[in-house]
Amino acid sequence: MTIGTGWFPVLIVIPMLAPLGGAALTMLFGRKPSVQRPITVAAIGSAFVASCLLLYLTDRHGTYALHVGGWDENGYAAGPLGITLVVDQLSALMLVVSTVVLLCVVLYAVGQGIRDGTSEQPVSIFLPTYLALCAGVCNAFVAGDLFNLYVSFEVLLAASFVLLTLGASADRVRAGVSYVMVSIVSSLIFLLGMGCVYAATGTLNMAQMAVRLADVPSGTQAALFALLLVAFGIKAAVFPLSTWLPDSYPTAPAPVTAVFAGLLTKVGVYAIIRAHTLLFPGGSMDTVLLVAGLLTMVVGIGGAIAQSDIKRLLSFTLVSHIGYMIFGIALSSRFGLAGAIYYVAHHILVQTTLFLVVGLIERQAGSASLRRLGGLVASPVLAALFLIPALNLGGIPPFSGFIGKVALIEAGTRDGSVLAWVLIGGSVVTSLLTLYVMARVWTKAFWRPRADAPEGDLADARPSALVVEEGDVSFDNRVDVGRMPVAMVVPTAALVAAGLALTLWAGPIFSLTETAAATLTDRNNYLTAVLGANR
Repeated sequence: MTIGTGWFPVLIVIPMLAPLGGAALTMLFGRKPSVQRPITVAAIGSAFVASCLLLYLTDRHGTYALHVGGWDENGYAAGPLGITLVVDQLSALMLVVSTVVLLCVVLYAVGQGIRDGTSEQPVSIFLPTYLALCAGVCNAFVAGDLFNLYVSFEVLLAASFVLLTLGASADRVRAGVSYVMVSIVSSLIFLLGMGCVYAATGTLNMAQMAVRLADVPSGTQAALFALLLVAFGIKAAVFPLSTWLPDSYPTAPAPVTAVFAGLLTKVGVYAIIRAHTLLFPGGSMDTVLLVAGLLTMVVGIGGAIAQSDIKRLLSFTLVSHIGYMIFGIALSSRFGLAGAIYYVAHHILVQTTLFLVVGLIERQAGSASLRRLGGLVASPVLAALFLIPALNLGGIPPFSGFIGKVALIEAGTRDGSVLAWVLIGGSVVTSLLTLYVMARVWTKAFWRPRADAPEGDLADARPSALVVEEGDVSFDNRVDVGRMPVAMVVPTAALVAAGLALTLWAGPIFSLTETAAATLTDRNNYLTAVLGANR
């Protein structure tokens, strides 16, 4: 359905424009954090409400498209000459899950006092930059042309660098520079791919491109797909393009690490899904993707086993579980794609939750190193907040991680190829090793007495007084040890509940992902919505 009048277009643009407008307003009130905070919450809350309505509408009526800035010779709106925004079940689901995460993380950040280091940190820039990041994420999920998707990636890059280097410590600047260099390489490859695609098809609109690529020789199609896969694979942290991630994410503040881990790699996975199903549906690169998925699983979880810092450990598990999503995509089946989409939603919620819990561990015990932790089970709230998502990530039944993995394994058995069976074995081994890694964190950080930790005496757990600055409560470096503010615990618990909701309502949600997969595999819905019935 193509829509150009009424209130439907407003719903499509709200997830991008509300955060952008909020970013501008929060910049104006940079010296008034008490004003910045409600503006930020209202902007992301508006995006969440609009996303929920879009999910309801797409589930009932199918794909919606909005053409912005394209005009015919009579001055009437025409498409797809301008910017095309498209929302289907996949886009809407990603918007809903993303805005839930973005809202919970910003509430957590506000509860933390935003800064987690010295009083010189420029916290006034955090919320505007965070809102810009939110706009970039939402725009990527509704982009109907490659150039708009490229712009989304660049918005994410600019915002990510600011958030990664907040506080300007040596480690954060080093990690930020490394992240930017890798992202620039990815952007250049993406830009090269766009140029080649435009040369081959004469358009960057993905619907038009899907039609015209049918007339492009298969060898050229494979080369174009490979270029885009490399660019998107870097964003998604697919092995061997994932080595940058474990060194970049752990140095950032807990809320930043959480939202990066939960969302930014999934934007790359989303781009791979679009390219694979809409632009290059023939399955020419499926073998390459299956091998990459297997290596991503195995190498990622192998790296996690070797870590003693929980943030780095979770960064490697993040890489590892991207492999499950690539597995489902590469099967090129409706059920495999449904499993991959469900697993994306599951992983966004669970991985974000675990990184927020690590922030709580740092506040409670003063460290995230397993060599310094112990006895955290004395805090039953913290123990529960870690244990539930940890079991979920490890795939223990009946959690959503188990459901998603079973769906992917069933899709692999339906495929029946040798490589699919190898992936099934790799996924089972990875799941068991993930459970082992989570159990190691649980036994060392929670059950082991603090006195038995090799460096337990180096992490001070004494609570100290709050620091009050400019009328706002904040926390100086490590003076907050021993405290878990309620405003940090509540958003974390909300994300734990959201992860459990994927289990409690697994039937309807998986049915939605199957509908989304059916829409993706049948390109006619998308093409008709964008190009019209007479395409």
